[in-house]
Amino acid sequence: MSDDKKKNNHQNDDQDMIKLIENLNRKDDVNLNRRAFLKASFGATVAIGLATTPFGVFSYMRDADGKVKRVEIADTKELAIGESKNFAYPTEDEPALLVRTPDDQYVAYNNKCTHLQCPVFYEHKENVLLCPCHKGYFDVNNGHPVAGPPQRELPKILLEVKNGKVYAVGREVRHG
Repeated sequence: MSDDKKKNNHQNDDQDMIKLIENLNRKDDVNLNRRAFLKASFGATVAIGLATTPFGVFSYMRDADGKVKRVEIADTKELAIGESKNFAYPTEDEPALLVRTPDDQYVAYNNKCTHLQCPVFYEHKENVLLCPCHKGYFDVNNGHPVAGPPQRELPKILLEVKNGKVYAVGREVRHG
């Protein structure tokens, strides 16, 4: 190839590259890099996950017919004031505790201490929920820890009292 042809080809290649470079705006290049793409992808994934969480909880608490899992726990005459009863909710593998408080209210909580998952018992004399493993105490009225190592409150079982029966109708997982 002659020197003139090489020089001519080189100029054509330079012209083609200049055309390609002119198509890109430097600001767009900075905004469309790999790091920005990964940040946007991660943000979208987190947003979708958070947006769909309530639907997962909602479907978890419903049976195959789409109705809220309503489980009969006890007859209102079965528990005297200051007594408690163990039951399972929402599945047979999840123990819970129903308490009829001294002020004649029914409350229920998951029966696993939030510290190390030991069983929790109702202590009538002191009107507290007690975890004997590490002497953790919870307020019977709201499930919040009042003494010992537990830092989180017990998950609350939502109740409905109707026609002389006590039903579990949902679960409230609280943080705070």
